[in-house]
Amino acid sequence: MIQQTMSSALAKNFLGNSPDWYKKTIIGFLIFNPVVLFTLGPFIAGWLLIIEFIFCLAMALKCYPLQPGGLLAIQAVILGMTSPKSVYNETVQNFPVIMLLMFMVAGIYFLKDLLMFGFTKILLKVESKTKLSFLFCFVAAVLSAFLDALTVTAVIITVAQGFYLVYHKVASGKEYHHEHDVSGDAEIKDSHRQDLHDFRAFLCSLMMHAAIGTALGGVCTLVGEPQNLLIAKIAGWEFGEFFMRMAPVSMPVLVTGLLTCIILEKTKVFGFGGSLPAEVKSILQDYDSHQTDKRTQQDIAKLWVQGGAALFLCVALGFHLAEVGVIGLAVIVIATALNGVTEEHQIGHAFEEALPFTSLLVVFFAIVAVIHDQHLFSPIIGWVLTLEGTTQTSAFYLANGLLSMISDNVFVATVYITEVKDAFDAGKITREQFDLLAIAINTGTNIPSVATPNGQAAFLFLLTSAIAPLIRLSYGKMVWMALPYTFTMSIAGLLSVIYLL
Repeated sequence: MIQQTMSSALAKNFLGNSPDWYKKTIIGFLIFNPVVLFTLGPFIAGWLLIIEFIFCLAMALKCYPLQPGGLLAIQAVILGMTSPKSVYNETVQNFPVIMLLMFMVAGIYFLKDLLMFGFTKILLKVESKTKLSFLFCFVAAVLSAFLDALTVTAVIITVAQGFYLVYHKVASGKEYHHEHDVSGDAEIKDSHRQDLHDFRAFLCSLMMHAAIGTALGGVCTLVGEPQNLLIAKIAGWEFGEFFMRMAPVSMPVLVTGLLTCIILEKTKVFGFGGSLPAEVKSILQDYDSHQTDKRTQQDIAKLWVQGGAALFLCVALGFHLAEVGVIGLAVIVIATALNGVTEEHQIGHAFEEALPFTSLLVVFFAIVAVIHDQHLFSPIIGWVLTLEGTTQTSAFYLANGLLSMISDNVFVATVYITEVKDAFDAGKITREQFDLLAIAINTGTNIPSVATPNGQAAFLFLLTSAIAPLIRLSYGKMVWMALPYTFTMSIAGLLSVIYLL
C-alpha cells in the first residue's frame, strides 16, 4: 500500500498538472529513444529527437517546454548523441543572445510606464484596425533593422501585457491599483466574457503582425539578426554594403509582407481582422484619463528618465557601442538608479519573464549540439553544393529556409556559411558565387523561418512568454496565423533570388 501510494505520488508530481496523456507521451519518448538509437542508429534517432522537441514546443500551453525538452536533452547526452562539451560550446557561441535575454528584456521592463503611455495613445487614436496593424508591423520592421528582433519583441510583449492586465482587472470588478491574478477567468463578469474573447483575438493579431515585422526588418541589416552579423563578418561586408546586397531580396519581401498585412486585415482570414471591442476601448480610455489625472511631477520625471534611457538604448544599439546584453544592463542601471528602484525584490521581478526562456534556449542549444555532432543536415548541404548557377542559389535559399523552420536560423546559417567559405577557400567557387550564396543563406534563414516558432528566437520568445497563454496564442495558432505570411514572403524571396540577384 505504501509503495502504491508512493508510485501514485511520483506519477502525480511528474510534470505537475499536465494532462495524463501528455505525461505518458513524454515517458514514451524517453523509453523509445534508446531503442531507436541502438536499432536504427544515431542519424534516425537524432531526427526523432528533433521531432520530439518540436512536439514539446507545440504543447507549450500544456507544459512549459523547459522540463520535457530538458529531459530529452539530458537523455541525448547520456546516450552519447552529443556531449556536455558540445552543449557548452554551443551555449558559449550564443552567449551574446543569452546576455541579451537576461538583461535587455529586464531593461525593457523598467521602461514599461513609458511604453504603456505611448502605445496607449496610439491604440486609442488610430481608429482603423488595418492602419493599426500596418503600423505595428512597419514600426517593428524598422526597429528590428536597427535594433534587435528580440528587443523589439520584448517591447511588444510588455505593451500587450499592460493592456491585458488593465482590462482583465476591470472586467473582474477590481480597481486599477488592486493586486490581481490574470492567469484565470473565474472572476470575470459574464457581461465581459465575449469582449475578453474578442480582445484576446485582437491582441493575438497585433502580436503576430509585429512578430512578422521583426523578421521583415531583421533580414535587412547586419544588426537585425545574430546570423546577419556572422555572415557579414565572414563576407567582409560593412553596414551599408550588407544592406545594399540584401536589398534586391529584402525590399520586395518587405513590400510583400506589408501588403499581406493589409490583405489579412481586410479579408479577416487566418485569425486576423478582429477589432478592439468598444467596451475594452472605453476601459482603456478611462485608464488613460485616470493615469493622466493622478500623474504627479515625480511620475512625469520618471517618464522623462525612461525616455532618456530609451534614447540611449536606440543610439547604443544603432551604433553597436557594446554587446546588446551589456547595453541592456546599462539601461537597467540608468532606469532604476534615476527612478528610485533600489530594493532587490523590485529588481527581481524584471527577470521573471526572461530567465525561464533563457533556460529553454540553453536546452535548445543541446538539441542543436545533437544536430551538429550527428551531422543531421550534412546530406542536404552536400546535395545543394553539387548544384550550379541559379539552381544552386535557389536551392540554398530553400534549403536554409526549410531547415530553419525545424531547427534554428542562427545554427543553420552558421553551418551553411562555413561550408560555403570552405568551398571558396578551396577554389571550388568564385567570389561572385560566394557573395550570391551568402545572400541566399541570409535571406533563406530569415524569411521562410517565420513558418514556425522554433525558426526564430523572437518567435519562440513570444510563444513561451507570459502573454501567450493569456491570449491563447499556442504553437499551432502561431503556425496557422503565420502561414499566409510564410507563403507570400517565401515566394517573393525565392523569385527575387532567381530574377533579381
